Amino acid sequence: MPTDWEAKYQTNDTPWEKGEASPGLVDFLAAHPQLPRGSVLVPGCGTGHDVRVFAKFGFKAFGLDIAPSAVAIAKEKTAADFLTADFRCGDFLDDEPFQRFDWVFEHTCFCAIDPARRDDYVRAVLRWLKPDGQYLAVNYLIPDTDGPPFGTTREEIMERFSPHFDLVRDWVPRSYPNRTGEERVFWWRRK
Repeated sequence: MPTDWEAKYQTNDTPWEKGEASPGLVDFLAAHPQLPRGSVLVPGCGTGHDVRVFAKFGFKAFGLDIAPSAVAIAKEKTAADFLTADFRCGDFLDDEPFQRFDWVFEHTCFCAIDPARRDDYVRAVLRWLKPDGQYLAVNYLIPDTDGPPFGTTREEIMERFSPHFDLVRDWVPRSYPNRTGEERVFWWRRK
């Protein structure tokens, strides 16, 4: 049975909400000031922490989430921070893109979806990205099969994405304290 993400936000059952952006993303953007500042989509953006970091670094930032409550909170927090970003309610896996992006960034979105839909996820990344786009992902590498989050491995990620993307680099990032050593960043360029 699919997860009711809206119900999770309505009941404040959001253990993934850490109150800050992905430390790995913050470090990546700080270490790469020369990156072209194009458009970026953050699917499964939740309350928008990662979207706001991209906005602070000069990107035209968009957040997409399936839960209307998450989108509403993201908009409020972004306005309170005097930042500009666009948030929309939608389904990354099934919706037709409202535009194509220079970057897609995800932080533990891949592990939140049912593993049976992971090929759909790869196709969605390709659909939302421009032909020369880049995909940056902070993946949560855990063995759990009951999820969400659902486990994955570096090998699975390489197998699913390498036919469509060239791997620029992957590394273990700085993470939230309860995820230290369990996250891995993958920086891909579309083939």
